[in-house]
Amino acid sequence: MTFLSFPSFDTERSGVRIHGRIGGQGAPLLLLHGHPQTHAIWHRVAPALAERFTVVAVDLRGYGDSGRPAADAEHVVYSKREMALDALAAMQHHGFERFGVLAHDRGARVAHRLAADHTEAVERMLLLDIAPTLAMYAQTSEAFAKAYWHWFFLIQPPPLPEALIGSDPVRYIRSVMGGRHAGLAPFAPEVLAEYERCAAIAGTAESICEDYRASATIDLVHDRADIAAGQQLTQPLRVLWGEHGAVGKAFDVLALWRERAADVSGRALPCGHYVPEEAPDDLLAEALAFFSPTPQAGDTP
Repeated sequence: MTFLSFPSFDTERSGVRIHGRIGGQGAPLLLLHGHPQTHAIWHRVAPALAERFTVVAVDLRGYGDSGRPAADAEHVVYSKREMALDALAAMQHHGFERFGVLAHDRGARVAHRLAADHTEAVERMLLLDIAPTLAMYAQTSEAFAKAYWHWFFLIQPPPLPEALIGSDPVRYIRSVMGGRHAGLAPFAPEVLAEYERCAAIAGTAESICEDYRASATIDLVHDRADIAAGQQLTQPLRVLWGEHGAVGKAFDVLALWRERAADVSGRALPCGHYVPEEAPDDLLAEALAFFSPTPQAGDTP
């Protein structure tokens, strides 16, 4: 059974539709995707995960087939706090109050906020190819700014970024995803077509920009408040990053996460940014070891 044939579902929180897929059996595992993708990013690992876990993969608000609420002046609507509440609502929709989280890129930032705000809900967490948002902005180098140019393009005032993306969303998808380590080669044609379809949905360009504007404003307020309060994540946290990607080259990933979490391990994988599609076998081995009730070989600091 392919992942894209898993049963789909829709739920709603505060008037925003949250779309996803669910499959498998066992302990619940939430999957959160990144930019500019959808839950389809998990298509190479979800079927195997579903043999051991109940996999719930959702589209973040503004992405995929989830809702695209109108922006607000303070960017609260697209804050990671709101997205985290969406993810929590999706899990509760299926009766899960406590679960593991596997998340990539933007979804990993949502997962960080979910674990910080709802400690009791997140049992353990595996994050892919990010350092904490506040640290990445504070320590931006020339090399990082060149590699992650979209971070600074998308936060520009409307309507310019929205207009440029909306004029040719397929070109935007192919430019952002194809401009990294491995080009477009890692992406299955049918999955790339799914990303392109969703990028062309009305309101996507506005939502993408608001996601990043929130990360550069209200999300940093929330992060600074955590730091000021001495709050650290208490759940076991494992972090993986691509050895060919910009994050591991520009930042000391483990050191930065150890400032924000009490129990951190991790390593680089032989890939670039899109870990679930570039290194699915390595990721699957890591996930099975980390989320299994009894830790297995490979789950080491």
